[in-house]
Amino acid sequence: MNGKAKTYKMSMNFSYLVVGLIIFYIVLLVKSKTVADFSVDPLLYSYAMFVIIFLLFRIGGAVLYRGTYLKVLDHEDVGLLYPHVTFIIPCKNEEKDIHKTVSKCFDAEYPKELIEVIVINDGSTDRTCEILKKLKEEKFPNLNIIDWKENRGKREAMVAGFRLAKGSIVIQLDSDSYIEPSSFKKLIAPFANRQIAAVCAHADPENADYNFITKMQAAYYFVSFRIMKAAESSFYTVFCCSGCSSAYRKSAVMPVLDNWLNESFLGKKVTYGDDRALTSWLLKSGHKTVYSEDVQAYTIVPEKFRQLLTQQLRWKKSWIINSIFTSSFIFKKQPFVAVFYFYPLVLISYLAPLMGLHSLIYIPIRNSVTPFFYIFGIFIITAMVIFMAKMYSGSRKYLGYFFVWQGLNMVLFLYIIFYAAIRINDRGWGTR
Repeated sequence: MNGKAKTYKMSMNFSYLVVGLIIFYIVLLVKSKTVADFSVDPLLYSYAMFVIIFLLFRIGGAVLYRGTYLKVLDHEDVGLLYPHVTFIIPCKNEEKDIHKTVSKCFDAEYPKELIEVIVINDGSTDRTCEILKKLKEEKFPNLNIIDWKENRGKREAMVAGFRLAKGSIVIQLDSDSYIEPSSFKKLIAPFANRQIAAVCAHADPENADYNFITKMQAAYYFVSFRIMKAAESSFYTVFCCSGCSSAYRKSAVMPVLDNWLNESFLGKKVTYGDDRALTSWLLKSGHKTVYSEDVQAYTIVPEKFRQLLTQQLRWKKSWIINSIFTSSFIFKKQPFVAVFYFYPLVLISYLAPLMGLHSLIYIPIRNSVTPFFYIFGIFIITAMVIFMAKMYSGSRKYLGYFFVWQGLNMVLFLYIIFYAAIRINDRGWGTR
């Protein structure tokens, strides 16, 4: 980057910082309005202050991210810079995307003799297996295909892949996802630090331009990774290494493999939340997990609203189960993170829908008022997050759609957790 570019970037970051501080000041003004009403509704006021403090803690963690990540790279074991790697790709009925996913693995800018690709065809009924066999025959003779005639589930497929993997580093990919070949080496680099057990790549929707729904998710994904996961990574405790594109140290996973495979809740086997669960088992074992903004991955996100709702329901179920599991050990392993990050996150996730109903329905009906300050406060906070994300986003063009995501979250997504709790024993995947 030349001098002019550096100067321009610094001036832009300073501008974003100034705007962010102005927004934060407005947030305080909005909340000061609530101070006068503290005696009327102390619960809502206390919750609002709690959320603001927690959000600032997350933003602070995101600000610290780059420095903490570079410390990981400073402790390299030169002998581990180019380990043998294995891609594991479970798939079912992915004839549209599997060709690109497999090809991108072999295209990775990495010594070709150190790359292994294992694809588990998990009972596909379309042309997926035919396409895989053609790829092996015509382009990639080293492609390892496991062909199951009956569906066994993603977790079973991942376990089979881990057990067969020759690589010391295993990369988990969804069948509709891939890692940009030019950034692949950066996914492996943190493993030169022997304390790192898993690395989460930065993922963006490849189909972001498709429609309004995908643009909204593009904004959500960027904030989720570059703000939320970055904040967790600052404490080397990413709680969910994304299933679409993450790498694992095989020697760290193998001791917990059976526990992860046989995980159950309320007497029934858990069939979703594989990525979050595996990350939790690694954290419970005392390992460290990080996020890398240097690694660019792409995935396909839901293009229809019903698909999005189904995905959100599945994610909420996973969160309920995993938050209970992680709460049981995180204080012993990471007391600071537990007290100042994880337990508040759990508390907010369960209180938020109750406070939403309280603010949007109960208070307006009881007092015959509109919930202006509640709604305005949420969108001001959203603006603060967007301006923070803009400092790291470069040319991302859909960040403004995060306002839409937060609006839907306020009136709909928050409350899916109630339905998820009711349907928690329904282990069906509920796919596209």
